[in-house]
This record gives sequence, C-alpha cells and structure tokens, in this order.
Amino acid sequence: MRTHRRARSPRGAGEILAEEIIEAAGELLVENGDDSAMSIRAVATRVGVTPPSIYLHFADKDALLDAVCARYFERLDDELDAAGADVDDPLERVLRLGLAYVRFALATPALYRVAFRNRAEGSAPSKVDEVLAASAHTRFVGTVAELAEEGLFRPEEVEDVVLELWAAAHGVVSLMMAKGGLDWGDDLERAESVLKAVCLGRALLTRRPGCADLHVARDWLRDLPADIPPTQDNDNSVKGR
Repeated sequence: MRTHRRARSPRGAGEILAEEIIEAAGELLVENGDDSAMSIRAVATRVGVTPPSIYLHFADKDALLDAVCARYFERLDDELDAAGADVDDPLERVLRLGLAYVRFALATPALYRVAFRNRAEGSAPSKVDEVLAASAHTRFVGTVAELAEEGLFRPEEVEDVVLELWAAAHGVVSLMMAKGGLDWGDDLERAESVLKAVCLGRALLTRRPGCADLHVARDWLRDLPADIPPTQDNDNSVKGR
C-alpha cells in the first residue's frame, strides 16, 4: 500500500504534525486493543506521511507510546476535576475521585494497560509519571491532606494514604479488566467498597495504633456494640444441600 504523501508542511507546523501522530497512534491502540498493530509504519500511513517523518518527532515506538499515554492521562485530570467539583466533604470527595479514576480506566482499557506496562528497571521517569504527578496525584494529595487536618490521618501519612488508595484503585481496575465476569456489583459497587475499606481502615490504624496488631484489632472489634443487621434467613445457607 502506498502512503499518501502530504503536502510540505509550512514552517512551524511540526507541533501540529506531532499532535496528529499522537492522535493516530491512540486510535490504532483503541481499535486493536493493544499496541501490536501500532507500528511506526501503520501510524505514518494513517497520518499520511512517511515513517522518517515520525522519527523526527519520536525516537522510537516506545517514545510514541509514552506520548500517547501521557496525553491519555491529561484527559483524566478533566474527569477528576468534574468528579470533585462542588463536593465540600473531603471524605466523600476522595471516594468520588477514586471511582472517577476507575471509570476512566475501564472506558479505554487498551490505553490504560499500555500506560502501566512494565518498564525497564532504572529507566527515567516517563511522561505518564510526570502527568500523573502534576494532576491526579496532586488532587488526591490535596484531598487526603484535608482529611489529615480533620484528624483522620497524621500529616506525615498523607503520601502513604494516597499510594494505598491508588494501589487499591489500580488493583480493582486490573482485576475487572482481567475477570470481568466476576460479580462486581452495580455501578462499581465492589470498587466503591474497596476504596472505602482502604480509607476508613487506614484511619482506624491512625486513630488506634494498637489495632495494627491483628489480635488486638479483632478483640477490639468484638467488644464493639453489635450493629450488624440480622441475615434475611438463617436457613438460606443450608438450602439445597
């Protein structure tokens, strides 16, 4: 197949071409579900340039993928902004931010998988890392810091709590992508439960450090007033045996 040759770009049009390249590469990723069909040649064909024109902007396929994923996560910042808008309660806001992250990842799984593929040990931070640090990480840190001001966490724990919430969200996303047939509940019900458990469980460990010991925590929970509603039917567990 012959590549359609574009007219010579006017001076200063390099940034426009780079944007077209990133967009075309992202489209190929989404269409094919992974990066196997996203070759430099395929991107060049879609944009209508020759492969050497791609290399003027991106050193190799990995550099192009990094740029695509960084652009992808720039859009996440808009989603998080909308999710946290007009939510005064930081506890409610951190939950909404976490669920917005999960929804965003599930909407475009191919891009999310590529963004979090394994990188060589000792490699320099990627553009994805830079974008997340400047957007999603900043939003979560700010909200968890408000919770620290309320006394749920200590100020020095903020970064730890953010990392744990991110780990929980990423874990849920990865498992939902790999095992979509499991019972994830309606409207991310299971994801919401996990994020609540991480946030409130961490707050418990802060307020009652002794509960870091599993036996102490279990004894303390046993001594709490029973506030668990009764099961619907105690015989349900034996029906059908």
